[in-house]
Amino acid sequence: MVNKNSITDTSIIEITPSSDFNEPSNEPSLYALLDAEFSANRDDTERALIIYKQQSFKQDATAVFERALSLSLRNDRVEESLQFAKAWQDENPDHVPAWFYVAHLALRAHDYDLAGETLNRILSYDPRADLSEILIGIYPNSDDDKRELLSALQPIASEKNASLSVLKAGLLYQFNEPEIAIIHINHALEQQPDYVPFITLKADILRKIETPKAVLDHLSQAHLRNANSKNLYLYEIRYLLDLKQNEQAWQLLLDAHQRFADDAEITLLAALVSLDIEKYASADQLLNTLAKNSAYLDQSHYYLGISAERQQNFEQAKYYLNAVMQEDLVLEARRKVVALDLLNDDVDAAIATLEKMRRDFSVFAPDSFVLQADILWQQNESAEALLLLTKAARKYPNNEMLLFARAQLLDDKEDYIVKRTLLNHLQALDPTNPAYQLSYAQLLLANERGSEQGLALATAIIQIRYDDPRYDNERHLQALNVLASNALANENYQQIIDYLQSPYDVLPTLRSGTLLLRAYQGLGDNEKVDALLADLQQRFSFGQHNINDRIQLY
Repeated sequence: MVNKNSITDTSIIEITPSSDFNEPSNEPSLYALLDAEFSANRDDTERALIIYKQQSFKQDATAVFERALSLSLRNDRVEESLQFAKAWQDENPDHVPAWFYVAHLALRAHDYDLAGETLNRILSYDPRADLSEILIGIYPNSDDDKRELLSALQPIASEKNASLSVLKAGLLYQFNEPEIAIIHINHALEQQPDYVPFITLKADILRKIETPKAVLDHLSQAHLRNANSKNLYLYEIRYLLDLKQNEQAWQLLLDAHQRFADDAEITLLAALVSLDIEKYASADQLLNTLAKNSAYLDQSHYYLGISAERQQNFEQAKYYLNAVMQEDLVLEARRKVVALDLLNDDVDAAIATLEKMRRDFSVFAPDSFVLQADILWQQNESAEALLLLTKAARKYPNNEMLLFARAQLLDDKEDYIVKRTLLNHLQALDPTNPAYQLSYAQLLLANERGSEQGLALATAIIQIRYDDPRYDNERHLQALNVLASNALANENYQQIIDYLQSPYDVLPTLRSGTLLLRAYQGLGDNEKVDALLADLQQRFSFGQHNINDRIQLY
């Protein structure tokens, strides 16, 4: 069987040059090339590749080599293309473009020794050679490959080559060696001082070793040479926002908006920062301008609703939020409308909003049922809420959100069997879901004080690190409350304090505060009891709604 990947296949002709290589008869055969092209057109790429590769090793066959390599890149593994290109380059050592092909393919194949050797040859020939095409799409994914690439590049003199200097700088920056990275990015900027990606990479590096003032000075100098660079504006604006210098970012955004008046991205960002710093007139003006762009109409309506909400113009807010039709914004917009209706104690309007959303956007029907059930539960209509979710679950039997919401409404003790069955089913569907695990832990501990499985599940949740994608601050606190409730049942008052005092100091909640109060009462610490009771009364007002707690800002 023909081996399509071997460049020494002899099924048709020997590929490697013959002893009479310099004879005129050793030029590519027109008949063979026509055969190869016809084969390629008939999708017989195996035959086409064999012929093209064979013919490419003949005299004056550069064009044939490039056609063969092009076909190989589309049909062979990169290692096979590299093998072919390297063999051809070895037979044609003075063909400079082949060096570039080999370097690029070696990088793609993670053959960093060959890549380094070839890049060094290119730069010895031309220190300022444009390597940008070579470096496209070759950046490694794994840290090991990045280190190997960096190791191969380090010996190469790259001071006069911007592409290689910036590649070294980027790798060194990722490996937290900014002091060395800055040297290489400066070399790159010496060659291309106005190239914005180099400027912003230097800013990234400076952020690790210099003060914010030094970074901003660097960006300001770059602005003088790149006054019309939108990307440079956006980088500096986002850096100012990272520094919490929102007023300065806003001023720069207004400058950018004047310079790029028709740029929707800058207009939207300027509007959002205006909202953040409570410049509502500016935000509304920018958003109304943006609304003239049909692609941004729904975003404009959404944030005009946010602006009106923050100014407590609730009817206007509902008008804009109800106008949002973009699917990725609809659910959050209607949630806010519902929250505003509930602030006005208009339960019927809130439910009507959800029913309309069900009709208009069937994809959000399960969400609307869950939200409606929550409203009913808040109105002490738990039985009706449970009935609503039960009917909805029959219509959407595989919807985990509905099943979980139904489980949440079931009583831990009276509905133990049904709730346990539901939660076991949910955990079978998603065994690592912390929300399901926490609810199950709470169920177990409610029915068996000190349940080892329940304690283990809740403890595992509080041990999830904050940088873990599964971490959720509210769920973490709920797990602490579950553990503290179990400690209270066992009259282990000090353990309650150990669980909850620090979290309460940072993010006080009524549930945590109540558990702490019970703990200090159990310990007979009247001074702590009085102080905490006063704090709870002042902070939570025991039943009075706080507008700022009920409205979820964007």
